[in-house]
Amino acid sequence: MRGYKYYPWITAIFVTALVVSNIVVVKLVRVGPFTLTAALLIFSVSYIFGDVLTEVYGYARARQVIWIGFACNLLAVAAFYTAGRLTPSPDWTLPGFDTPAAAQGAYDAVLGYTPLILFASLVAYLVGEFLNSFVLAKLKLATQGRWLWVRTIGSTLVAQVADTGIFVTLLVIGGLFPREAALAIITGEWLAKVIYEIIATPITYQIVNFLKKAEQEDHYDYDTNFNPLTLS
Repeated sequence: MRGYKYYPWITAIFVTALVVSNIVVVKLVRVGPFTLTAALLIFSVSYIFGDVLTEVYGYARARQVIWIGFACNLLAVAAFYTAGRLTPSPDWTLPGFDTPAAAQGAYDAVLGYTPLILFASLVAYLVGEFLNSFVLAKLKLATQGRWLWVRTIGSTLVAQVADTGIFVTLLVIGGLFPREAALAIITGEWLAKVIYEIIATPITYQIVNFLKKAEQEDHYDYDTNFNPLTLS
């Protein structure tokens, strides 16, 4: 692979957004009429930078970053889970939790769902990210590189239906989210992510234009193998 100055930075932002979103996802928030997860803001960053990766560097390099994100997320959750299973120190307390048992309960309340969140997020993540990258790459060929906004918004419209639907459904089955709130959460998350993508479009344009010029790259996936399991 030829060297790129900003490719490692884009990868780092993408992976960080993914890992952090899985920590804050346990909180539900109310935004107007919508019930959303607190992960929405940071997780949407990963989709924007996923668009950037595919648009500038192509599907194959985006595929590598998607798998890097998968591995890093798996490592993070394994660490959270292992730390939660360790015997707490008798001296351990947290602000507002004056005993080790109370502190352990607070830890579990935030990070205790990580095995469930891991499974749900990784399934949804792989389906959503690969679908997003695939649709964007194909739309770039179909539009001959014009109308970037069609590609970024169109790929989000399709991918987020799968991503949000799979993630929320699995968490409802696992008992993290109430069943009666599932449709509201899926609808709200999908609409919010699409709106987020639309609002962020001018920023995406700036980042893409900067990177294409700085990296001297504007990849078209004419001969790309779109098999998501291929790492080459």
